[in-house]
Amino acid sequence: METRYIFITGGVASSLGKGIISASLGKLLQARGYKITIQKFDPYINVDPGTLNPYEHGECYVTADGFETDLDLGHYERFTGIETTRDNSVTTGRIYLSVIERERRGDYLGKTIQVVPHITDEIKRRILLNATKEHFDFVITEIGGTIGDIEGQPFLEAIRQLRWQLGPQKALNVHLTYVPFLAAAGELKTKPTQTSVKQLQGLGIQPEVLVLRTEHELSRELREKVAHFCNVDVEAVIQSQDLPSIYEVPVNMERQGLDAIILRKMGIDDLPPLELGSWMKFLEHRNNATKTVDIALVGKYDLQDAYKSIRESLAHAGTYNDYKVKIHFVNSEHITKDNVAGMLDGMAGIVICPGFGQRGIEGKIIAAEYTRKHDIPTFGICLGMQMMVIEFARNVLGYADANSSEMDPVTPNNVIDMMEEQKNITQMGGTMRLGAYDCELVKGSHTWQAYGEKDLVRERHRHRYEFNDKYRDEYEKNGMHCVGVNPESGLVEIVEIPELRWYIGTQFHPEYSSTVLHPHPLFMSFVKACIEK
Repeated sequence: METRYIFITGGVASSLGKGIISASLGKLLQARGYKITIQKFDPYINVDPGTLNPYEHGECYVTADGFETDLDLGHYERFTGIETTRDNSVTTGRIYLSVIERERRGDYLGKTIQVVPHITDEIKRRILLNATKEHFDFVITEIGGTIGDIEGQPFLEAIRQLRWQLGPQKALNVHLTYVPFLAAAGELKTKPTQTSVKQLQGLGIQPEVLVLRTEHELSRELREKVAHFCNVDVEAVIQSQDLPSIYEVPVNMERQGLDAIILRKMGIDDLPPLELGSWMKFLEHRNNATKTVDIALVGKYDLQDAYKSIRESLAHAGTYNDYKVKIHFVNSEHITKDNVAGMLDGMAGIVICPGFGQRGIEGKIIAAEYTRKHDIPTFGICLGMQMMVIEFARNVLGYADANSSEMDPVTPNNVIDMMEEQKNITQMGGTMRLGAYDCELVKGSHTWQAYGEKDLVRERHRHRYEFNDKYRDEYEKNGMHCVGVNPESGLVEIVEIPELRWYIGTQFHPEYSSTVLHPHPLFMSFVKACIEK
């Protein structure tokens, strides 16, 4: 079967859920036996989201091959179980950087470089790139932003050209819009959708399928009206209502025939059977869970999307433990020794969140001390693990001035430090350890048991600073064990206090590899410990 391309665009407003629709469609096509991949094209000019504040763009997701990407790639991986790479995430910045570098090398033989054809040709090359390296039945491409954004126009022009080049059964557009409800009038309004589709048509793209985001049920008459004004079959006008969980979306889309409609429009009439058994079992567990476990996220970003993968990983683990995880955000900037007991009151466990920079770290250290002394299950991730290490140095090893050289470059007890080979690199992101690395586990440790007694695991990293190995013996003698080590560099990846119920810190980000059908073993073990407490 030749590769077919599905383009997902959005209109009316941002944050309607193009990433969830893309991931849901990918899941449904997978469930019919097709091999798929999903990619995100973001119109912003940053080369990648690695330097963006989470308040700007939510969390920065990291692929196994070490590329910093948009959080939607996390949705793609969690829904489908595929492993994305740097080729699944492209920004305007990467496109222009690539074209400008070629121009500087003289690759264009002195021609004037223009948006059309040079930028659009590079976008098309990137859209087709994944299928040149590996065969896929379907490549789903999500275009970030909304119709009408100035920076998005080259991407839409590239799609227009590709649709003509590939032909109607090889390329198709799904357009996601919003149908608002005006409470004063008591009416749902389709005009924003009509206007959005007209804009798309004005750019030379006729959508074959419309997905209407709505908080209210859409009548057949309303969908017929949209179909009439937008030149779309009424069966291809799909509604996407608010649901209790994003994991209900694939089932809702299948119920309305989204995948079947797309397959038929792309010339596939003999539809393979749909196999969603494991997904439905997950939803059954999730919907039947009645008990709740309270877990605190201790961090500095009071924003859901800043810790998106952690939140979803906790939710996955809760579901498979037949519990609902109720997440409470605790701002680490506000934690003091006087109020920590009150701020963490009622919590069955805490996650000390990752991040960068000085803000809020003292609160994380105080939280780590409190949970260590009160034997409350604690999971430190990246910077969170480093704060657990610093707390232990200050309050157990007796180094009151212990710190990370990130926070205090002249601290005499830099229990967290930058590796020597990183210190002379000045380019932003250049000092980061990014992507998947091996980690050898100590037999018999809590962590080893949590991983199902595996001796070697592979996890994704995103950090600059490391556990300072010269202090390792002191930590081991005093009860904090280094139970995970990179076999090549000897760098410490995991610490734990075996005498406590569950007190583990990881230098890596396990949340990046937790999926709906394969929850991460550390989150599973942590949530179980919280429930047992």
